[in-house]
Amino acid sequence: MVGPRAREARRRLHIATTVCAVLFACAAETARDLEAEPPFVLERPFVLELPFVWELPLGFPIPPIPAENPMSEAKVTLGRRLFYDTRLSQSGRDSCASCHRQELAFTDGRPRAIGATGEEHRRGAPSLANIAYRASLGWGDPELHPLEAQVEIPMFNTEPVELGVDAERAVALFRDDPLYAILFAAAFPGEREPFSIEHAARAIACFERTLLSGNSPYDRLLFLDERDAFPSQAWRGMRLFFSEALRCADCHSGLLFAGAVASAERRRPVPEFHNIGLYALDARGSYPARDPGLVAHTGRAEDQGRFRTPSLRNVALTAPYMHDGSVPTLEAVIDLYAAGGRTIAAGPYRGDGRANPHKSAELTGFAISAEQKRDLLAFLATLTDAGFVNDPRFSDPWRLKDD
Repeated sequence: MVGPRAREARRRLHIATTVCAVLFACAAETARDLEAEPPFVLERPFVLELPFVWELPLGFPIPPIPAENPMSEAKVTLGRRLFYDTRLSQSGRDSCASCHRQELAFTDGRPRAIGATGEEHRRGAPSLANIAYRASLGWGDPELHPLEAQVEIPMFNTEPVELGVDAERAVALFRDDPLYAILFAAAFPGEREPFSIEHAARAIACFERTLLSGNSPYDRLLFLDERDAFPSQAWRGMRLFFSEALRCADCHSGLLFAGAVASAERRRPVPEFHNIGLYALDARGSYPARDPGLVAHTGRAEDQGRFRTPSLRNVALTAPYMHDGSVPTLEAVIDLYAAGGRTIAAGPYRGDGRANPHKSAELTGFAISAEQKRDLLAFLATLTDAGFVNDPRFSDPWRLKDD
C-alpha cells in the first residue's frame, strides 16, 4: 500500500502527461486542418521524469521487472491506449481488450477466444489480473515469460490469427497519429527511433503489470480484520476450502490462489502445471490432439494433460472454466473435483478422466453435500474485487472502441 502523497504524485503525473499529450496533439491537428505548419516544433519532447510509484494492495510485493524495460508512468499511459486501440488489428474492430474485458476480470466470457478473422482459438482467454506475478504466462508453456514476450504472441500469431497486427502499418500509425507521436517520445525518451512494435509491446506489458487485484472481501478480512464483509456461509466455505477433506489449497494456494508467486525480491519460481482428469480419450490418458498440454513442450508422456494452475481471484466473474472453457459453471467445477475427474459419456471426447494415468495425485475426489457446495461458492465469491473491475485507471482512456 502506498501513502497519500505517493498516490497524489502519481495522479498528478498521469493528468499532466495526458494533458500535455492532448494539447500537443490538438495543436498539430489544428495546423493540419489549416494546411499550415505546426505552431511549434518539439526538438526534445516534454517529459515528466518522475519515478513510477506502485500502488500495491496490502500484502502484495513489488513484481519482477525486466531490467531492459523499467516501469514509467509514460509507458503505462501509452500501453493503456495501445491495449484498447482497435486500429492495430487486422479487422480494425478488435484490440487486446476484446479478449480481456475489465468487467470480467480481463477475460472475455467465451469458452475459447475469437480472433480478428472470426477464427476460434483452441484456448480460453486467461485473466490478466495480477499477471505481473505469474511464473509462467501460458496455459501449457513453462518458458513463456516475461510479459514483453507474451504480448507479441496475440499480435502476430497466425494459427489462428488473433489481432493480426501489420507491423509496418502499425509503425506508420504511431508516427502519423499526433497523440501517439507524443506518447511514444515520452515513453522512450532519447531513443533515435521510438516508434516500433518492440516498444509497443513493452508499453502494453507495463500497463498490464499495473492490473493488480487485491481488495476483495477476503483480503479485507485477512489484512484489515473486516469481519462484517464475510457472511457466515462464506466462513463455512473457507473452512472447507482449506480443509484436509477437500484440499483445494494444495494447488490454489498463496497470494494468487494459484501456487508460487514471482516477485522482485525472489528468484522466479518453478511454474505449476496439473492434470485434473478433464479428459482420457484412451487407456494412455490422451487429451484432444489439438491441445495436449505441457507434453507439447517437454515431450514427456507424464506431462500429457497438464496445464497451468489458474488463479481463483475474481473466479466468480471468469466463467467458463479450464484451459478450453469446457466447464460452464463453478458448480460444475466443484462437481468435477468432487468426482476426481470428468466422465464424458458420448461424443468424440468420451472417456473417464477419473482413470487418467497422468492425473495429479492431489485430485482424489471428496464427498460434499448440496449445502456445503453453496458454502464453498459463497467463499469463492469473496475473492471478487469489485473495485478492480470498476477501476477507471484500467478502462479505455479515449473510448477508442467507439471511434
